[in-house]
Amino acid sequence: MIIVGGGQSGLAAARAALEAGLRPVVLEASAEAVGSWPGYYDSLTLFSPARYSALPGLAFDDTEPDRYPIRDEVVGYLRRYAAGIDADIRTGVRVTAVRHRPGGYLVQTSDGEEFAAAGVVAATGSFGNPHLPVLTGQDAYTGEVRHVAHYRRPEPYAGKRVVVVGAGNSAVQVAHELASWATVTLATRAPIQFVPQRIGGRDLHHWLHLTGADRLPRAVLLRLIRHAAVLDTGVYRDALARGLFTRRDMFTAFTPDGVIWADGAVERVDAVIFATGYRPHLDYLAPLGALAPGGMPRQVRGISTTHPALVYLGLEFQRSFASNTLRGVGRDATHVVAALAAAMSRGRSRLRRRASAAR
Repeated sequence: MIIVGGGQSGLAAARAALEAGLRPVVLEASAEAVGSWPGYYDSLTLFSPARYSALPGLAFDDTEPDRYPIRDEVVGYLRRYAAGIDADIRTGVRVTAVRHRPGGYLVQTSDGEEFAAAGVVAATGSFGNPHLPVLTGQDAYTGEVRHVAHYRRPEPYAGKRVVVVGAGNSAVQVAHELASWATVTLATRAPIQFVPQRIGGRDLHHWLHLTGADRLPRAVLLRLIRHAAVLDTGVYRDALARGLFTRRDMFTAFTPDGVIWADGAVERVDAVIFATGYRPHLDYLAPLGALAPGGMPRQVRGISTTHPALVYLGLEFQRSFASNTLRGVGRDATHVVAALAAAMSRGRSRLRRRASAAR
């Protein structure tokens, strides 16, 4: 079997595959099996404590389990995890296409290699496909437009007028960081929904784990969640209340040197940073016909509805609230690898029957 992607999802899939008696080959495009983490902004801090931020089989931190790890610590953790599993992990190998072949799939790479596989785990996540909306007048805007995926640090924005678009954790964290260097407004479609990071002296994730809410099915979650929510110890809410940064209803259009706000006000703006999420990064499955228009995978709970022995890992809300997180992807990996193993077994049985009938 082939696992496309060697980040947290791919590593979790590799471990689950080994436990199921399979011998996975992991193909990772970057130079090491740490996924997208080195590319996140420098100050990124996890919103879950170390004790709830681990993949199966390796604790994140035994010494300070209640602290919130930073980006580089996650990178180090994934390096240790990759080194500790007995899987064939090949880095610097970019998959460009997956095609059907008798008995399975042909996985093709950018350097011309081809891998025959009885089953495929698409574990490339979404960081490679940031969603950048296009608004009226955007092409004529002369300021800087970028997605938060390409933001690193606040110093280049010193003294500038910046708008951050988005109502989630990354948008608020970046707006708060920039506010010490620039004049910042958070542009959202609705007021920010703050959720307490700590309840009764314990981190929210303690209660999610205790109550099982972390495992609520996707259909239930989508009914419960109406707007993006920001985990907060009170720092962000207080900063907003004090005017360290401001919030306005989303602007309606760009001008050549700024934006037009929802109330009609026109303002000069130096930079706009979109923290507007990501879409699944699965373009290599297009030749297979496994994607819906717009590039979304045709799947239910991570199992392809179009092709046998094709599964997905790391999709947002794939099976639960935590599906695309360090703390949740391991559960999904066990689920999809079990389904993949069963599909591969059925495929081998069909091949044997065909071979027998041909004799």
